Amino acid sequence: MMQPVTAHRSLKEKQRQEREELILQEAEKVLMEKGYYETSIDEIAARVGIAKGTVYLHFPSKEDLVVAIFQRDMERLLQLIKTTLASSSLTPRAKAEVILEQLYGSLFTRRMQLFYSITNFAELKQNILERKACVRDLWEEIGADMTTLFEEGKAAGEFDSSIPTAVMLSTFFSFMSPRSYSRLLNEEHIPANELAKHLARIYFKGITV
Repeated sequence: MMQPVTAHRSLKEKQRQEREELILQEAEKVLMEKGYYETSIDEIAARVGIAKGTVYLHFPSKEDLVVAIFQRDMERLLQLIKTTLASSSLTPRAKAEVILEQLYGSLFTRRMQLFYSITNFAELKQNILERKACVRDLWEEIGADMTTLFEEGKAAGEFDSSIPTAVMLSTFFSFMSPRSYSRLLNEEHIPANELAKHLARIYFKGITV
């Protein structure tokens, strides 16, 4: 039988996690609306309905908040990749297409503006990656999983073995720049899911008929 102290701690931990998630959700909204430099901890705290000091208990700085958002989304991306890779009913190419389309479909919708506002500042992005080993480690794990997939595709005769896997990987991730496609989304009004399919077509087949 659970002791009262343990139960109390579990409840407090659950409340702490829920509050932290609310902070991240509101921080993401403010960042998307105003960009990194115009975002303030005061406004985030006000939207959550807590004191500014409470936000700092969870995240010591605004940069830590941004890192937490990146880390959370990268963990979700990593889980998506691992779930897709584990599928026994898909070929290596089909797996890569699923990952590409789902990744870009998600990237170009709700989080596109946030990523765009952050990646506009290359120095900030580099500082985050240099300071936070957790984000760097997640990114390396994603790269390792995709490298394994490309190698499997080569072995199965689905991917061109004459192209270095490192080039395949770098090209795959080069499609992940929201800045490159913001005009297509905002001015040309191409739906995100449709754009994702076009990018997958170009990546896997090129532009020739």
